[in-house]
Amino acid sequence: MKTRRLEEVQLRKLRREHPLEWLAEPVQREPTFVLKSWFGGRSIMLHGKHQLFLTTQGEPWQGVLVCTFHEHQPSLLAEFPALKKHPILGKWLYLPEIADTFERDARRLVQLARAADPRLGVAPSPRKKRKPEKIRVRAKVQKERTKPTRGKK
Repeated sequence: MKTRRLEEVQLRKLRREHPLEWLAEPVQREPTFVLKSWFGGRSIMLHGKHQLFLTTQGEPWQGVLVCTFHEHQPSLLAEFPALKKHPILGKWLYLPEIADTFERDARRLVQLARAADPRLGVAPSPRKKRKPEKIRVRAKVQKERTKPTRGKK
């Protein structure tokens, strides 16, 4: 019975694997590597920053988004002609999966992330502190019933 349960767990794990997760294989042994589920895709995090976002949700979310700042976009666009500004999320660049050079360019972007290329990487936003929940406790107020005292005769 344990074997069956282990197989079920392994099958669930296989089902959850992202179709572009193979891109993370070269960096999985890096000490700062994290593959984070994020907005329906996977974010490759290295050195505490989002480097690449893997997404397969249909155009224009079908490929690799390069997490970068506007000032680094021109040099990356020159180096990778298949890259383009994302039509919705313009602050990042987009390598569509349908590009002829997708696999080669995606592997090269992973190499740049691994080498800590300063053009790649966006620090995650700090988490907002949650306000402590107010707990309402309704105190049950019991009215004390006073028994009429009978006088002694």
